[in-house]
Amino acid sequence: MIDHMAQSSGAELALLLLGGFHTMVDEVTAELAKRGHEGVRPVHEFALRAVDAGADTASELGRRLSVTKQAAAQTIATLEGFGYVDREPDPVDARRKRVRVTRRGHELMTIGGALFDDVRSRWAARIGPEQLQTLEAHLARLTERRSFTAEDLQD
Repeated sequence: MIDHMAQSSGAELALLLLGGFHTMVDEVTAELAKRGHEGVRPVHEFALRAVDAGADTASELGRRLSVTKQAAAQTIATLEGFGYVDREPDPVDARRKRVRVTRRGHELMTIGGALFDDVRSRWAARIGPEQLQTLEAHLARLTERRSFTAEDLQD
């Protein structure tokens, strides 16, 4: 009898990597919800960090995230609805609005970063800090030519 579900070690590795990503994100997302940040997805924090680094228009955010201006505008609207960003008049051109991260947005980035660090610490405790550092070093080498976009963070 032919095994129609032939094993692929490459596919298994891809699933393990994806599973690792989702395991971290799911833990952080659940804890953020408990702390009053319900509905946050990885792309939101990625976008907030880009806005904080100067991507203060939909066009610029779209360029930074490698998404359309329309997708970036939708993300900005979502972030604004959550209270993570607001819009203020452009000091040079009053017709334009600049997006900026609010205090609540900065709080989310701080808490989110700390929660990811907590997950990393738990992983280090489970497999050993040296093993985790080795894993990180190998993954960094294997992905060094890869740039990540907002689409990589969608569920």
